[in-house]
Amino acid sequence: MNLKLGIKDITKSYGKHQLLKGCTYGFGKGVTAIIGPNGCGKSSLLRICAYLDTPTSGRVAYFYTKDKAQTPDINLMRKITLVLPKGGIFDASTWSNVMFGLRVRRVSWIERKRRAREALEAVGLYEKRKQNALGLSSGESQRLALARALALEPQVLLLDEPTASVDDENTAIIERLILQLKDRNDAPTIVMTTHDRGQAERLADKIITIKQGKIATAGSVSMYESRREEEQTLSPEDDISGGGFFVDKKFFGGGVNLKDIDKIGD
Repeated sequence: MNLKLGIKDITKSYGKHQLLKGCTYGFGKGVTAIIGPNGCGKSSLLRICAYLDTPTSGRVAYFYTKDKAQTPDINLMRKITLVLPKGGIFDASTWSNVMFGLRVRRVSWIERKRRAREALEAVGLYEKRKQNALGLSSGESQRLALARALALEPQVLLLDEPTASVDDENTAIIERLILQLKDRNDAPTIVMTTHDRGQAERLADKIITIKQGKIATAGSVSMYESRREEEQTLSPEDDISGGGFFVDKKFFGGGVNLKDIDKIGD
């Protein structure tokens, strides 16, 4: 069963500057790409979804079913992984970088070895497992960051600009990995940010656009391909299979109900 994410009326202000202005959306199975210009709040929204930052107002909730929101505790947070650009690589071997999070979570030694090997093989870095990670190229470092995330087996994977400052070869590897990941039977809910609309259309099932701090458009990739030159506003007629959105306090698609999000923090 997929862990789903719902956000309601998210705002974020830094001093007098309001970066996010009432963002409401439901994220479900598959890949959702968030696109928009620099400074529109894409990365801030991902950090809020990962509980690494607090919204000025609004609510974040995770659900398995529409009937019950998950308690935002350490057990839930360990099901969510955020991968940032340049990934925070440690001054240690590639292998140790992947093993670190598993040790923190007290995963057994045998299971740690299995997960680390499978994750490094998935990103094509197993042969470099003994190399110091600081000696990897920027593209390889980003692949290592993905390997660390995959080893944790998250139920929600948040990717902030996963191919930023990455060469074409490594971009292709990362994109192929995301496509393979979303096709797995146990695939996590994946939310990614990107500046590249073409990349969003290649990888995502749904695309949302943030403009001036608000979710301006939302729809399936097929909607974007057929209406590329049009502005598609949120409406009940544009239900998004597996994702969803809120209109006039009613949720369309994704199985997340607005009233359940209202219960969080009560």
